[in-house]
Amino acid sequence: MNITAQMVKELRDKTGAGMMDAKKALVEVDGDMEKAAEVLRQKGIASADKKMGRIAAEGRVESFVDANGGAMIEVNCETDFVAKNEEFKALVKGLAENVEVLKPADVEAFLASKCVKCDKVIEDALKEKIASIGEKITVRRFVRYEGPVASYIHNGKIGVLLLTDKKEDELMNDICLHIASSAPEFVSREEIPQSVIDHETEIEMGKEDLLKKPENIRAKIVEGRVNKLMAERCLLEQPFVKDPNQTIAQLIEGKLSIKAFTRYELGEGLEKRQDNFAEEVMAQVKG
Repeated sequence: MNITAQMVKELRDKTGAGMMDAKKALVEVDGDMEKAAEVLRQKGIASADKKMGRIAAEGRVESFVDANGGAMIEVNCETDFVAKNEEFKALVKGLAENVEVLKPADVEAFLASKCVKCDKVIEDALKEKIASIGEKITVRRFVRYEGPVASYIHNGKIGVLLLTDKKEDELMNDICLHIASSAPEFVSREEIPQSVIDHETEIEMGKEDLLKKPENIRAKIVEGRVNKLMAERCLLEQPFVKDPNQTIAQLIEGKLSIKAFTRYELGEGLEKRQDNFAEEVMAQVKG
């Protein structure tokens, strides 16, 4: 039977076993999920980390930048107490460095790689940390860029990784701070999928305040509203947080070009209490 990556993931999520252990168990029992779980329990592997069944929505966002580029990672744990622990902070920082050095294709490949400094498989090293710290720890996601890179991390809660065409440290740091605060989704208007524009247009067309207006008038009003909404979502068109009288496009004109950026907010999309970290950044800018 062909053992798929999804089957391995399902068994890992169920038992907390490592990727290779899960795959071996599935191969041994010809893909039977229940029997594979029993095999792991018999070998003492599944019980090695019962914590893997818990919810881990706290954690930390961290980055690592060197001369070649940079990487940013989100690592989750169970409690804010552990997230603030120095051992956990050092772990996440080290994992960010490993992403930059190892250049893995995805999380699965990353976990199966050997740590650049400890010479252990990263997944095994994580298990040791779980035993030491006492909570479930998971690598949720990462991103890396090659080229001139800058990063900004706000209290481990918001992270920004920025790629430009040239190195301008102070300017790049300001842009990272702006992205953390203003949460743009795209660099420029050209990046916005037509499906996004169509969706917003449909919403605006259906709003009650426009229903009684003539079709041609309604279309013009909607076009203006959608244009404004798209501008708010584009980095280059946003007013710079430190000087709202100029846009980001005006700020960087003749100095550099923004090629890409990624903004992580800790726990976004996970079931947890939602704190407004963007407001924290804005308060820091104004303070």
